This record gives sequence, C-alpha cells and structure tokens, in this order.
Amino acid sequence: MLHKHVKTEDGQHIGFPKAFFNQLNHQHIMNIAIAGAHGKIAMLLHPILKENGHTVRGLIRNPDHAEELKEAGAEPVLCDIEKEDDLSKAVGDADAVVFAAGAGPGSGKERKRTVDRDGALKLIDAAKKNGISRYVMISAMKVEEPRGNDVFQVYQKAKAEADAALRKSGLDYTIIRPGRLTDSPGTGKVALKPDLPSGEIPRADVAAVIAAVLGRPETSGLQLDLTSGNTEISEAVSRTVSFKS
Repeated sequence: MLHKHVKTEDGQHIGFPKAFFNQLNHQHIMNIAIAGAHGKIAMLLHPILKENGHTVRGLIRNPDHAEELKEAGAEPVLCDIEKEDDLSKAVGDADAVVFAAGAGPGSGKERKRTVDRDGALKLIDAAKKNGISRYVMISAMKVEEPRGNDVFQVYQKAKAEADAALRKSGLDYTIIRPGRLTDSPGTGKVALKPDLPSGEIPRADVAAVIAAVLGRPETSGLQLDLTSGNTEISEAVSRTVSFKS
C-alpha cells in the first residue's frame, strides 16, 4: 500500500496510507483554532491539517514555542487559557475549534481544574461568542469512573465536567476519548466506538482521527472512545454515523 509521510516537530516521519490523505482532501477547507497547540497531539495534528489545505491558529502561552508551531504549519497566537477569561479574540473567525490542552504530568490538582476543565469551558464560550458551531474535544476514556491517586481523580473529574458542559452547550461537538497514549508510530488503524474496553493508542493516530472528524459534520453529537484497532481511520469515522440514536 502506498504511504505518505508527515514530518513532526521532532523530525520524525509518521506514515499514513495515501488514501487517508485523499479522503481528507475532499473535505471543506477550514480555518481551525486549536487550544493547547504545543501539546504532543496538537503538534502532530498541525502538519496533517496543513497538508490538506486548512489554516491553523495555534493558541500557546509560551512565546518560545512560536517558531516550532510555524514549522509545524500553524500560526502561533499568544493566549494563556488559564489567565485569560475571554478567548474569543485569540480564536478569531475560525470555522472550528479543537481543545487539545492539558495540564500534563506533574501538575497539581488546581491546574487540572484551571486547564483541563476551565480552559475547555472558556473555549465553549469563545466559540459561541464568535458564532463558531463546530467543537472537537480531546478527552480521555472512562473519566466518569474515578481511579488512581487523588490528582488523577481530580483530572478525571475535570475532564468529565468539561465533556458534560460541551454536550449541553448546543454546539456541534465531537468528543474523542483516547485510551492510554503512547509515542509509537501511527498505524492508521483504530477502534472508534461509544464504548470500548480500555486500551492504548499512539498519539499520531489520535491526531489523524481528529483531522478526520473535523471535516465530517455527521460526527457531531457523538462521544467516542478511541484505541488502536483493525479499521482504517477513514472507514472507522464513516461508521460512526450508525451510533447516532
């Protein structure tokens, strides 16, 4: 099978079937604003979106990351989602927004709330203020089932509350809930369903799924678990319409 490679910010190449890019190329070209634009998944997402003609506004709080974003294909926009109450100016006239932010390992309970929950809520408000209906959330599997240490349980609660707010927002949302994230090369094959057993998935495949669902309005209103699997990403996304009630 012919493959096309996307180069990531660390110089690695991620291979996906050329048919995957051909399918994306038929999507409507969009201006996409991404919160958490220097995160690992986002930095893998930017080159895919650029490859397919989209324009990306990447919200970052550290100006030192601006050049890396440019190299990955995104326009850096300085915006600290923890400190700023109104993200609408940073988001601009986007056609869609993606929440890819996270406080990350080593952060305490409070930052789980201010980033993973409150940042997502602020992006909902910004989307509404700017008339943007499309919102794609990167969440996590089984966040309604608290487990692990105290900090991890606060993280899960924060993600669950953010997801619940998005479901009630009236926006055209898609919530993607990956399993345990790895830095393995993407395979282009996944399992994508409303309820899956626990599993893992390369960040590269998460980025590819986000790119695929962004241009597929029929995935709106769905919350989907995501792990590695046996189905090509484009086919897995197409099948999600059967999960609508």
